Amino acid sequence: MSLPEWMTRLVKATENIDSKAFTRISPPPDNSGRPASVLMLFGEGNDGPDVLLLRRADTLGSHPGQVAFPGGAADPSDDGPVATALREAYEETGVLATGVRPVAQLPELYVPVSGFVVTPVLAYWEQPSPVAPVDPAETAAVARVPIAHLADPANRFRVRHPSGYLGAAFAAPGMLVWGFTAGLLNGLLALGGWERPWDATDVRDLELALRAT
Repeated sequence: MSLPEWMTRLVKATENIDSKAFTRISPPPDNSGRPASVLMLFGEGNDGPDVLLLRRADTLGSHPGQVAFPGGAADPSDDGPVATALREAYEETGVLATGVRPVAQLPELYVPVSGFVVTPVLAYWEQPSPVAPVDPAETAAVARVPIAHLADPANRFRVRHPSGYLGAAFAAPGMLVWGFTAGLLNGLLALGGWERPWDATDVRDLELALRAT
């Protein structure tokens, strides 16, 4: 099965890019970061291309309540970053690897808060399977979010964390996407040719933005 034109365009745009397309933070020079992967799974929904996102449970000790791509730490038994991403996606959302076509690996990205060195795995959902939180103690919600919704200028702004962090954010139904995931989406919208002009001067307090979801 061939890829749809929009997915082919996105894959081609990711060729030869480096981590600066998504972040200005470099991995630690001593390679002390823990390896991890996320699955950036794009499918064809009723409203055009969409991407699979989840909201982490509020009770988790790490990144509680945050919206993320399915993913997590590498396991010694995993056969590389793609295997990690597919395994974690299944464990978190129930997505079946048999219907997923991995098409590219993006450069490793460092997440200082967790110490992870993350390999984003870009994939096309050839045969979508039902998805839902597998373990409510870990995952609060799972959603296929249309790219058109994320690209809508009305749903894009920036948030400021009490620590001083300032970064991209997206309003999705019942979700606020910010931090590492928003940075990735920000880059993917541009690479895929979906980006529309939006007001980058619209900066909101993170806590207030979270309450508004």
